[in-house]
Amino acid sequence: MRGQPRALALLAGASISPVHAYLFLGPAGTGRRVAAVAFAASLVCPSGGCGRCSSCRDVLSGRHPDVEVVERTGASILVDDARRIVALAQRGPAASARQVVVLTDFHLVGAAAPVLLKTIEEPPETTVFVVVAESVTPALVTIASRCVLVEFRPLDAPTIEAVLVEEGLAPDAARPAALASAGRLDRARLLARDPGFAGRQARWREVPSRLDGTGATLARVVDELLASADELVEVVRSRQAAELEALAEAAERAGERALPGRAAIEERHRREQRRVRTDELRAGLAALASAYRARLEGDGLPASRLAAAARSCAAIDAAAAALDRNPNEALLLQGLLLALQPAG
Repeated sequence: MRGQPRALALLAGASISPVHAYLFLGPAGTGRRVAAVAFAASLVCPSGGCGRCSSCRDVLSGRHPDVEVVERTGASILVDDARRIVALAQRGPAASARQVVVLTDFHLVGAAAPVLLKTIEEPPETTVFVVVAESVTPALVTIASRCVLVEFRPLDAPTIEAVLVEEGLAPDAARPAALASAGRLDRARLLARDPGFAGRQARWREVPSRLDGTGATLARVVDELLASADELVEVVRSRQAAELEALAEAAERAGERALPGRAAIEERHRREQRRVRTDELRAGLAALASAYRARLEGDGLPASRLAAAARSCAAIDAAAAALDRNPNEALLLQGLLLALQPAG
């Protein structure tokens, strides 16, 4: 895991003598989830995380009986999810000295938090919790205070570029993907292998020159921008279909009649698609904002034009923030484009 030396150092020591709960905190795409699973493997591996034994392989493939990765069943962590987690914590390990319960997306915990507090604070001696969250929300504050904090920071563009180059990508393709990744290696990998990436960025930057004040043009531009986001989601769907096929073939070779946990895998895929789409819209808005910010850098521009460009930038920033609230995307973009200053 590149670019997270403090987290790695802390986890190396923790794997030797773990405590009851850890909070892996940081933005999506910074390695939190991968680190959580790897840490879980080190806690159930007889050799402390060799990465080669059957125990490690089972954890990494999601098949170890003593490592449970808990996914939410709704838009947030529900009380029913919390009760299931409490029951899991009481279950003894089946094949190892301890069990590890990985709780994902816990920045979305709300009313379920009080149900979990006592269990996370004082689980059975053989249970270790790994809580994964993007931020410490008000509902998560008390749970967070009961955990050892492991922080994951956004990766800088040179680090992401270096990883992409090491993985075989040409520097001239790695650099723009790293710059557009918002510090997320997973997104950089996706963009670097997406032939439509540069065209979609250009499409967003061209929006100011296309606005002519007519509703027909505005509607057409919005449709094209939303279709652009769909392009990247289709890339992800193709990769997911290949992953599902490979897992099904592996299950068949192992003598399984059906792929274990297929429904959970498909739900994870749907969440990834939603996240990729939101990330793509946010990246497009950033490209659009850069086109307007460039107008603020010219000399001798009329104050009225500078003010209009500044208002446009503020409107774009507000639209990007609104994406966190799962809005109607078409209405959001229509309202934004109405507020923008046309080129000229």
